[in-house]
Amino acid sequence: MANDASAVFDTLSPAVSKGSLADPFTPPADSSLWRKNFLLGAATASYQIEGAVNEDGRLPSIWDTFSAIPGKVLAGDTGAVACDHYHRWEADVEMLASLGLEGYRLSIAWPRVMDAAGAPNRKGIDFYKRLLNRLKEKGITTFVTLYHWDLPQHLEDRGGWLNRDTAYRFADYADLMSCELAGTVDAWTTLNEPWCSAYLGYGNGHHAPGLANDRFATQAMHHLLLAHGLAVPVLRANDPASQKGIVANIGRGTANSDSAADQRAAHLFEVQHNAWILDPLLKGSYPQDLFELWPGTEPLVLDGDMETISAPLDFLGINYYFRTNVASDGAHGFRDVPLEGVERTQMGWEVYPDGLRDLLIGFKETYHNLPPIYITENGMASDDEVTDGRVEDTQRISFLKRHLAAVDQAIKAGVDIRGYFLWSLMDNFEWAFGYERRFGVVHVDYSTQKRTIKRSAELVEKFLQERKAKA
Repeated sequence: MANDASAVFDTLSPAVSKGSLADPFTPPADSSLWRKNFLLGAATASYQIEGAVNEDGRLPSIWDTFSAIPGKVLAGDTGAVACDHYHRWEADVEMLASLGLEGYRLSIAWPRVMDAAGAPNRKGIDFYKRLLNRLKEKGITTFVTLYHWDLPQHLEDRGGWLNRDTAYRFADYADLMSCELAGTVDAWTTLNEPWCSAYLGYGNGHHAPGLANDRFATQAMHHLLLAHGLAVPVLRANDPASQKGIVANIGRGTANSDSAADQRAAHLFEVQHNAWILDPLLKGSYPQDLFELWPGTEPLVLDGDMETISAPLDFLGINYYFRTNVASDGAHGFRDVPLEGVERTQMGWEVYPDGLRDLLIGFKETYHNLPPIYITENGMASDDEVTDGRVEDTQRISFLKRHLAAVDQAIKAGVDIRGYFLWSLMDNFEWAFGYERRFGVVHVDYSTQKRTIKRSAELVEKFLQERKAKA
């Protein structure tokens, strides 16, 4: 979607009116975002930025395999080069620090740090040591995700997340990395968005490894969550000073009408997108309504699994992007009913900040043991272009302002939210959408690898400077 400023402004909430555009990002004086201990950072993921897929002993991942299959990724794109961060990491850290961002969420490529027998790959491990040590030198808080979807292909060849053994291999990986990197990581995240790994990877086939079976999805989810549960005590033992958590992507579902059937459909949408992950983690059980959607797909759960999965967390990462309007499908579930006349991003996703606020407040009411929350991803894609050396990403600026306002509203309603990470630091490989969709606050010219700071990043930097001056 092009950034047609007039069209965008017509859709803004009153708090982001045309008259406020002289300073279209800075939060109001009473915003919780002015707290000096509210962490504001940016996020990336290994396969999306690193490239160098065949260097220094890195093994193939499921995304190397999947993206090489014709028709699986837009334009036949792959992560083979991506943003070339593996070679340009020093300049990228300087860029991150120059923007004043206080936190950086990155992921480790599992295929880069272990061989097929589980032995350490020193060259890969040393890359992350250099990166994390430099980030600490810059005073940047480090959030490290162990699994952001790039499963080693040799494990997928043995069944991947359908094989219970993969959960134990993940615990071995967590053991190695937390021993090697202890002291350089402020917060460990076991998994990023297990919903995407399980459902998109094994349920509908849109992501690697490309399998499509509801029963596969529920079993893969169970093994993913088991992997998380097995890894947490290992991380606690090896790196006790760090925080330990997991990241869930959440979705707001609203009903297309007041009918009981449509209201039930919206409930089931949120069960499938939210409770499927959060109930096992925070209640120690799967929501039974999930199996109304997918009858007969209950996973094989062994004695003690749910206790392992539901071990206490130090924090919960939340990724949020959009709202989905749904109606009953006339059977067991729901169907999407896209609304007309709403603001959308380049992905076609509706811009709906209220959904983030409403979900966060709802989680506080539902889960009485809800841990502190970090918004670990929030952002939008637009077809940004560099014009005269600048990128005026007007819609993104408005998007960030309104979503940060929603976070502030949730904090004022009593939700313990301690930070927010922009998705993403820079444009990158957007999975099945390749390089067409640009989520970054830094533009990347993929032909030259030139980075260009977008206007949104400049305004975030300005706010952080103002907050620091007020501290």
